Parts: sequence; C-alpha cells; structure tokens
Amino acid sequence: MADRPKICIDRILPRDMMRFQAASRGPGGRMRAIAPIGKTWMNGSTLRVRFMGGTTAEQAKAREQAGWWMQVANIKFDFNNAADAEIRIAFDHNDGAWSYVGTDCRSIPLNAPTMNLGFLDGGTAAHEFGHAIGLAHEHQNPAGGIQWNEQVVIREMAKSPNFWDEQTTRHNILHKYSADQLKGTAFDPESIMLYFFPDSWTLNGIGTKENDILSRMDKEFIAGAKMYPKTGTPVSAATELKVNARLRTQAAIGKVGEEDLFRFTAKDGGRYIIDTRGPTDVVMKLFGPNSETALIAEDDDSGVNTNARIAADLIAGDYFVQVRHYNRARGMGNYSVKVRKT
Repeated sequence: MADRPKICIDRILPRDMMRFQAASRGPGGRMRAIAPIGKTWMNGSTLRVRFMGGTTAEQAKAREQAGWWMQVANIKFDFNNAADAEIRIAFDHNDGAWSYVGTDCRSIPLNAPTMNLGFLDGGTAAHEFGHAIGLAHEHQNPAGGIQWNEQVVIREMAKSPNFWDEQTTRHNILHKYSADQLKGTAFDPESIMLYFFPDSWTLNGIGTKENDILSRMDKEFIAGAKMYPKTGTPVSAATELKVNARLRTQAAIGKVGEEDLFRFTAKDGGRYIIDTRGPTDVVMKLFGPNSETALIAEDDDSGVNTNARIAADLIAGDYFVQVRHYNRARGMGNYSVKVRKT
C-alpha cells in the first residue's frame, strides 16, 4: 500500500475531453497560448464556498489550507455556504480527492459538488484548492523530467486505493500537457501540486516526494503576473464604460503584468460587442451578469490585427471586462476599448 499513492483525479468538462490542442502562432512565429484557456478567475475575486457534508474537523482542515493560497494571492474564499457558491465541497470517502479546474466550476449544476475531499492526508485540501483556482498537476508539466515506467504505473494504479483503468491513469498521470496549453514555470519538485510517486514507477529510479505545503515557486507563481497578483485592480475601482459611447475609452497596460478592469451596464437584452483597438496585443475576458466570477467569454486576436473582440448575446445586468497584455512577462502598451449594442 505504501507504494501505491492516493492520487487526485483531474476533473475535465466534457467539452474539453479528447480535444486536439494545436499550438497556434502569432506574428513572428512566436508561440501564442492562453492556458488553461478560461480557467483562471478574475484577479481579486471572492469565491464563495459551500460544504456539502463533512465533519467539523474536516471542514476546519479545508478552511485552513484554502487560507494558504489567500495569504499570497489576490483571491479570497468566503465560506458562507451560499446555495450558488462557486466552490461546493463534498467529503465522500469512497470518491477519492478531486476538483474541477478554475472557472470550470461555474459549469457544474448547483446541486453537485465541484470538489471532493475523500481523504485529507497532508496538504490534500490545499492541492484541491489549487485546482479550484486554476492550477494543473505538476507531474504533467511539459517541462518535467519524470521518466515513467508506464506498465508499472498502469498496473499499480489499477489496485487499491485508486482502482483506475488504463485510460484514467494515462489521463491523470502519464500524459503531459502540451506547452501551448499552459502558462507555467519550470518543473517544481517541491510543488503542492505534485504527488509522491515511488522510485519503482520510473525507468531511471528517480521518483518524487510528497509535498504537504506550498513551495516557494507555488507562492511566486500564484501571486505573479500570470495568475493573481495583489497589485491587480479591485472590482470596486473598475472603469465605467458607456454603451454606444461616441468616443472610445483610452487605456494602457502601463507596467508588466498589469490587468485593466472595466464595467458596463446592459440596460436591456441584445447583442453586444466589446472590442479593443490600437497597437497593443491584448487578451480580453467578459464576466457577468452581476458577477465577477461567471466567465462568459475570452478572446485574444479576433479583432483588428492583434486586438481582442467579443460579441455576445447578453441579458440586462452589470458586466465586467478584464484586459491584459498577451505577454504577461514583458508586454506593455496603449489601446482603446468600446462597448456597443447592435
């Protein structure tokens, strides 16, 4: 049993299953990727959490380890047990540990959990909350160097406590993400998102160790420009956009990693178009109605040249538009944004 670790199941929405991940390239042949596409919440979001069972001790453990992420990232968890909470946690001991990834949680029926904490060994709850805010499994990092002995892994994962078939094992352990699917770092052997794997499961006799706390790289990455930097614009400070304004609103990504936040009110239902113009290559997300966590759409280059454009049928309500440079590590520049109802 000691050589057969308990592994988190990677919960994927049906629309993402078996999808071909092509590496698209923009001008100059540079790799173009937003990944995982649409999985990260708006920077500064407050995610509500509802417990669907669990003992007092189990719930306390979940709260404690969720707090590890709040200490370093610009994201909050509100354990208010709201009926429509973004994160809903079950404690079914017969269903292992798993979570949907980031904003995928909003696609799950409200009477169903988005996370299960069937065991709470070590940092399991922190690992699952890592998924809930958009992180992937570190052992599937394309920069990782784990040399799997595939037949051994498949054989061992078919036994207790996991009982996985070959397809499940390949999906959750053996398959690596392609580079165009992820925004990430070099492989981190200390990451909370990495499980223990015994030496006997590899061809070179080098396994991994169990990590029960957030690593230095975990903290730097989740708080960095690619995820949830604390320097992000709070929702309360979003710039107001007037629908069908005569002039475009001028803006700029003034520093590396900056995310600009706008809001507008759709007074009645209809087709709305939000687009950017200018020389800066930006990525845009649309959230709403009346919600900073309900992602409606995300776009990179559907507008003029490398500008973003989202066209969506919206009901009446308040909406949020988040704009950032495609290159979080180096990008800056001017742009304009406008909302119009057609």
